[in-house]
Amino acid sequence: QVQLVESGGGLVQPGGSLRLSCTISGSVEIINAMGLGWYRQAPGKQLEFVVGITRDGNTNYANSVKGRFTISRDNAKNTVYLQMNSLKAEDTAVYYCKITSGVLAGAWGQGTQVTVSS
Repeated sequence: QVQLVESGGGLVQPGGSLRLSCTISGSVEIINAMGLGWYRQAPGKQLEFVVGITRDGNTNYANSVKGRFTISRDNAKNTVYLQMNSLKAEDTAVYYCKITSGVLAGAWGQGTQVTVSS
């Protein structure tokens, strides 16, 4: 059974940075054969797409994070990262990673809380 485990969330001041990690285990499919995405849900709001990366390495960012967030992956560690810079209060949310394509498409992690506050 595939598992996605996010980590790296926390409390950060506006303008600060965080790096989220999502490690995938329990799958014989290596990470670069998967499409992956990060999503977030702020309190009282709907789930929102943040960024995606295809199996070919093409990336797609939400306008709200373009130029501030960067997705990357380490195939050897079966991990996808989300580097978040210049954080704003409106980035506060629970962040989730998801397998978006491949045989395991639809699998989600449990989420990690990001709070941007002074």
